[in-house]
Amino acid sequence: MTAREIALSLGANLGDRKATFQWLVKRLETEPGITVTGKSPLYETDPVGVKPEYQHLAFLNAVVLLESARETNDLHQALLAIETEGGRLREGDRYAPRSLDIDILYAGNELRNDHLKLPHPQCRKRRFVLQPMSDLRPDLILPGETRTVAELLAALPDGEAVRRLEEAW
Repeated sequence: MTAREIALSLGANLGDRKATFQWLVKRLETEPGITVTGKSPLYETDPVGVKPEYQHLAFLNAVVLLESARETNDLHQALLAIETEGGRLREGDRYAPRSLDIDILYAGNELRNDHLKLPHPQCRKRRFVLQPMSDLRPDLILPGETRTVAELLAALPDGEAVRRLEEAW
């Protein structure tokens, strides 16, 4: 397989979120067949779709770009293992607080495979994904889409709070 650009969405609402993201980028750089090529600014966001008892736990979000020729399902399995290394606990509540959440947003022009829907089905609808992705690739047209990432972001309704943090990571 030829190397292609892959975007990962990062989220965390437990622990030292920034330190976790810094650890993750270093960890990704040790993974065979992966080159980290970019990272967005950090954004703090209000939780979306969580139970009321978790509403006070703001998320830190970012997007990381990779180059890799690794097969997408293999990469996905590696990312699940890295989440666990980073302290992620998987329980019955899929919206429970987490120390680390990694989603593959897109993998080159891949539209879907046996295990994943690509691009990520929610990425076109979430400001906490589109804003950092737009910082890196505003003119990107996702597979199956006709509008750029910047146009998708501009078309979102108001309401989802996304605050850019000025600190570097």
